[in-house]
Amino acid sequence: MANVSVEEISIDVHNFRKKVDLSDVESINCKNLLWKLNVHTIYRPLSDSFSGMCLKTGDKNFMMINSNNPRGRQHFTIAHEFYHLYVQNEFKPHVCNPGYSQSKDVNEKKADLFASELLLPEMGLKKMIPFPELTRKEISIPTLLKMEQYFSVSHLAMLNRLKFLKFITAEQREKLGLLQIKKTAQEYGFGLDLYESGNQGLIISDYGSRAKELFINLRISESHYYELMNDIGIDPTLNTNE
Repeated sequence: MANVSVEEISIDVHNFRKKVDLSDVESINCKNLLWKLNVHTIYRPLSDSFSGMCLKTGDKNFMMINSNNPRGRQHFTIAHEFYHLYVQNEFKPHVCNPGYSQSKDVNEKKADLFASELLLPEMGLKKMIPFPELTRKEISIPTLLKMEQYFSVSHLAMLNRLKFLKFITAEQREKLGLLQIKKTAQEYGFGLDLYESGNQGLIISDYGSRAKELFINLRISESHYYELMNDIGIDPTLNTNE
């Protein structure tokens, strides 16, 4: 990959996994990791060309994720943004469309490769692929679907990673890419959540808790508290018992 060192990215992924106390083979729960790293995250319906963005302000990190995208793609976007927040030098805020961008920006290419390796570690994949399938470079549909579910990634991200690692041939990549993935997953008894949009309005942040604490301790007025909560799309006056 031009201008991108695969070895350098592998070291970055290893160091990041070590930072968050994850081994080099296990899958990642993106929401748990956002909580752990205290990345203030908001899921909102956005345009097709806007998968997500991230910001840094001092020691505070922020993400916005497109909830219109399938959840598997959302996970790739989050992993992509982790590169910008925790690895990239001289961070600059910008809109990202991971995996789909034609940008020649080397940091975008690095972030895509980082996300792919972070979510789909080579040894972790090997451990889940039956040896005969691995040696034939021909992954069965049940194995493929099981790995997509375990690593919580999109069908496209999985196929691209398997081809990059030469676990499948270009011909099988093309053949598997033609699958109607939701229909196929259902036929094999797998859930569809991964391949569908979701998380609209979800907030991963202690922002609301901090606002509530300020209000309880009379540090801000009730109207200011309502204003702060409305900023993150929450109406504290709403009666949820109705």
